[in-house]
Amino acid sequence: MNIFFLRLLFLMGGTIVGYNFSGIYLNSSGLFGALTGLSAALCIMLLEMGMRRVSVRGLSSAVFGLILGLIMAKLVVDAFSIAPLAPEQVSLARVLLTSIFCYLGMLIGLRGKDEFNVIIPYVRLRRQDYSEGINVLDTSVIIDGRIIDIYKTNFLTGRLVIPRFVLRELQQIADSTDSVRRQRGKRGLEILHNLQKNAAGDISISEEEIPEVPEVDAKLVKLAKLLEAKILTVDFNLNRVASLDGIKVLNINELANALKPVVFPGEIMQIKLIKEGKEHNQAVGYLEDGTMVVVEDARKFIGQELKVIVTSVLQTQAGRMIFTRTDR
Repeated sequence: MNIFFLRLLFLMGGTIVGYNFSGIYLNSSGLFGALTGLSAALCIMLLEMGMRRVSVRGLSSAVFGLILGLIMAKLVVDAFSIAPLAPEQVSLARVLLTSIFCYLGMLIGLRGKDEFNVIIPYVRLRRQDYSEGINVLDTSVIIDGRIIDIYKTNFLTGRLVIPRFVLRELQQIADSTDSVRRQRGKRGLEILHNLQKNAAGDISISEEEIPEVPEVDAKLVKLAKLLEAKILTVDFNLNRVASLDGIKVLNINELANALKPVVFPGEIMQIKLIKEGKEHNQAVGYLEDGTMVVVEDARKFIGQELKVIVTSVLQTQAGRMIFTRTDR
């Protein structure tokens, strides 16, 4: 049953209740009662639509604060009842204190919702020896696309979570007037579709909006803290920021660099030279995994395939570079 039919049934129920209530208890026109019931149902429905941005975590925190406020009000009112006060004064104190403590409790609950780890909707009942991992995907790793191949290898454990604000950013990129950005956005949406088919029940959408944080990267870090999750990314800057905040980051570029074949000085390899290097008389070629190979004194061999001897290997944040000389 979708939301539309549920709302339709609610409107019909409100109309019937209003009709019966007016006829039995108010002795008024049934039409007036039906219209009153329909209007009340519409008002409740509009209120429900306006609460779309209210998260389950925020709502449960407010309820938790309300319960604490009621308990505190009960204790304080019981203390007042011991004093020699008139019943009217005790009743007035009960109303005032209950209102004040309930308001303060809900306000404190909403402000400190990130610290309420015992709220019922977020208690995870699981075995002591079992740990469910959560991996939050950012926009860059979705557009990159290698996440699908990594997921198929079963090296990636736990659930994949895609925040709603990441989906919105991806949609904005796909609707961009710039053709390159638009193509990247469409690619990301297509990858998400394929990932959903492969991941089945292991992928979900997080509706947590975190409205107090405007930037998407900051929202990701905040959400990862709330869910005690890892962030999947290829964004170097996000990697640094999340690591500083104590968030575990799975950077696919770092994984790709770690999986590249290891070469040692003195090793001989076959390479096809494609273009000139930055320095004088250098030539550049690439291995199958994209690793750049710089060959000294080989400019005249551009376009040819030749044997080279490894002299050194340089590991950078952007990847690995292999420096070689010709075997001639």
